[in-house]
Formats: sequence, C-alpha cells, structure tokens
Amino acid sequence: MTPADLLDQVYGELRTLAASKMAREPAGHTLDATGLVNEAWLRLKAQTFTTKGDFLRAAAVAMRRILVDHARAKRAGKRGGGRRVEFDDGLAAEAQRGADLEALDEALGRLATVQPLVAELVQLRYFSGLTVPEAAEALGVAPRTADAWWAYARAWLADDLTNS
Repeated sequence: MTPADLLDQVYGELRTLAASKMAREPAGHTLDATGLVNEAWLRLKAQTFTTKGDFLRAAAVAMRRILVDHARAKRAGKRGGGRRVEFDDGLAAEAQRGADLEALDEALGRLATVQPLVAELVQLRYFSGLTVPEAAEALGVAPRTADAWWAYARAWLADDLTNS
C-alpha cells in the first residue's frame, strides 16, 4: 500500500494525535499539527507499507525526528535555550521533570539497542499519542505485552535520564 492510500485512511487520526502533541509545545512554536503531519508524510511518501500499523510506526519515527530536529534548531539558535517537554502517563513522575527532547531521543536510541520493540512502543505512545492497545495493535503484540513493555520502558527511561 502506498503512503497516499494509508494517509487517506489515517489522516484524521494522525492530525488529532499531532494536535495533542503540539498543544504541549511552548507558545510560538513554528510548527503546527497540520505541518507536523504534512512533514511526516513528505518523509514517508516514497516508501511502501503493507499495513496500517507499519505506516503508523513509520509516522511515529518521522514525527519524532521532526520534533527533535526542530528542538535542535531552536537550541542552536538560542545557544542552549532549548525547549522542554513533559512526559505523558506517569513518565513525568518517574523521570526528571521537563526532560529535554534531545535527551529523550538519545535515551530512546540507547533503549533501541537493548529492546528495539520497547523503544518502538515508546515512540508510538509518546510521539504519535497512541494508547497502549493501539500501539500493541500497530506492533502486532498483545495489549498485556505492550502494557508490560510500557512499564519497563518508563522505568528504564527514568533510570537512564536520571543517570545520564
């Protein structure tokens, strides 16, 4: 299936998820939800996907990269005045408050070397805003498995971000 076919199926869902992500960004951000979805689509349009889950996984990675690139550009422009993000669903209580988006990206890279599917779950949850059952479906695992992975990821990231 081409990204255009899949985009038609999931555009509204992606737009809603992107809007919830962008609502947590500081005022004056140069990117809006539509722009985030459109940039992600531009990065994905040359690829082919077999399932909606594959497309959502790739979209989560693309949105993560776009937001991290924007954070890096802003930090470079302000010499260290980078943007801060809040974790969702309990991560804020376990990880350092206001963890830097770049630090999260680096931590996810380290997690991916140890547990790649767990890192993908975090991407789907954090960068695409999927629920645990939705992320489980996209990854092709049982919701109980995804829930256990989510608990593991929260603890792993909290430890990594605290000790980095």
